[in-house]
Amino acid sequence: MPLGLVASSYLCRRMNVYDKYEVVIGLEVHAQLLTKTKAYSDDIAAYGGEPNTYVSPVTLGHPGTLPVFNQESLRLAIKLGLATNCQITRYNQFARKNYFYADLPKGYQITQDNTPICTNGIVLIGEYGKEKTIRIHRIHMEEDAGKSIHDLDPFYTLVDLNRAGTPLVEIVSEPDMRSGDEAYAYLTEIRRLVRHLEICDGNMEEGSLRCDANVSVMLKGATQFGVKVEVKNMNSIRNVKRAIDYEVIRQIDAIESGETLVQETRSFDASKGTTFSMRSKEAAHDYRYFPEPDLPPFAVSDEMIEGIKQDMPALPKALMHKYIEQLQLSVYDAEILTSEKAIALFFEEIIQLTKNYKAAANWVSGPIKSWLNENAKEVNELTITPKHIADIIQLIDESKLNFTIASQQLFPALMEKPENTAADLAKAMNIIQESDSGLIAQFVDEALAKFPDKVTEYKNGKKGLLGLFMGEVMKLSKGKADPKLTSKLLEEKLNN
Repeated sequence: MPLGLVASSYLCRRMNVYDKYEVVIGLEVHAQLLTKTKAYSDDIAAYGGEPNTYVSPVTLGHPGTLPVFNQESLRLAIKLGLATNCQITRYNQFARKNYFYADLPKGYQITQDNTPICTNGIVLIGEYGKEKTIRIHRIHMEEDAGKSIHDLDPFYTLVDLNRAGTPLVEIVSEPDMRSGDEAYAYLTEIRRLVRHLEICDGNMEEGSLRCDANVSVMLKGATQFGVKVEVKNMNSIRNVKRAIDYEVIRQIDAIESGETLVQETRSFDASKGTTFSMRSKEAAHDYRYFPEPDLPPFAVSDEMIEGIKQDMPALPKALMHKYIEQLQLSVYDAEILTSEKAIALFFEEIIQLTKNYKAAANWVSGPIKSWLNENAKEVNELTITPKHIADIIQLIDESKLNFTIASQQLFPALMEKPENTAADLAKAMNIIQESDSGLIAQFVDEALAKFPDKVTEYKNGKKGLLGLFMGEVMKLSKGKADPKLTSKLLEEKLNN
């Protein structure tokens, strides 16, 4: 048998092997909360700074110090719970999770054990109208550890405790995901939510959003999950997917070769695209949870929840529904417009000033988004305003401008001179579109006279040449001829 056929046959057999198995994935996502101070002290909660400067005896757990709960972290946690349709736990208490790491200064972590602040939520992933529900098991509050640094000294691991004590929420999903793609979609939606709610900046590269993946495989039709492996140290959403995809193949190959999988914690090597074993997986009893003696239990009132609800922005999924169902925009447009809160807010302001929703969407997803990407800027750094965009749309709707001239000339000019109105600047730039049919007819005659052979070809059936004549009229009119009127006059002349 030829080598190519042998390889193809082997690949088919291997694919059939993989098809026998069902993948089971659950994610544990840690999000650093955007508070000014740490979870249980008034130390600054900020990224960066000289190592070990955002610390105090309280953060370090020195004898005689006592923690004080940061109420803002509670408010942000509840906000996330409401956004994910969770039940909010009314009676709460903190617990100590005991373990020894060099970057855990107290030798324990203050967290929640039996009373997570949020339970039984959902997150929707996938294409609009065909979403899959991923259940959230719990969301609980806790504090972060410090950071171990392994690459600055050839012999020693260094420890920076600036991050220690930073408030976190841990979002624990149910094992409802069945592929790396679904995990990617879920984590993308979680990041979009926390950014939209302004409770976390979602920066995985800086570690403010971190994800551990619990991965197992089982034969299709089986009722019992396979051995769970936890994968850590993935610093991007893409790497979460890469790590899961690798781990699935590794586990199936191991089972098929007769190996016995063990419950363990593995790390992801991004440069190689592989996982490697770190340690056996701890069980809950290894942490010796017990109630935190230095923090009293606390209650969440109905009034507090209602107050937080009143402060909630419209969520991305709700905006998606509005844009598709009410404004009749495409799913693609709606996804772009809801990708960032600032983008959505900018668009919302535009549509308060114009009813041409499609044009507004095109401007946001086109020239505005392009400018932001090319210049590495945020929406709040735009000098052009929603009023400018609405006015440009009106000029185009009134056939005083075409989109090309508006986007290529007027838009950058307004970015430079935002004190001007769109109409005034367009007049000053002499780009207001010519709608004088007599004048445009002259340009049409000149254009046709320049290409007599092409006119003959057009009349013999080459209708695509209309674009050539349109281009020539635009050239003669310096881009100011009304395209609709020009096209009409050209067709009248050519078809006579």
